[in-house]
Amino acid sequence: MYWTLELASYLDDAPWPATKDELIDYAIRSGAPLEVIENLQELEDDGEAFETIEEVWPDYPTDEDYFYNTDEL
Repeated sequence: MYWTLELASYLDDAPWPATKDELIDYAIRSGAPLEVIENLQELEDDGEAFETIEEVWPDYPTDEDYFYNTDEL
């Protein structure tokens, strides 16, 4: 399983929280590439819903990653 920012971006608008099956269904319906669906299928399924994309891909960039000091701009 590998994620890139481009692949993970297909899940930005997913209906969070969502189970593994719901995420796979969403990816299929939204026309996500096959790699996204394959990555989701490889996730461990404990029956619990994923609350955010960070639970699917912990390295997903957050707003904090793009923090700029607006006083310096």
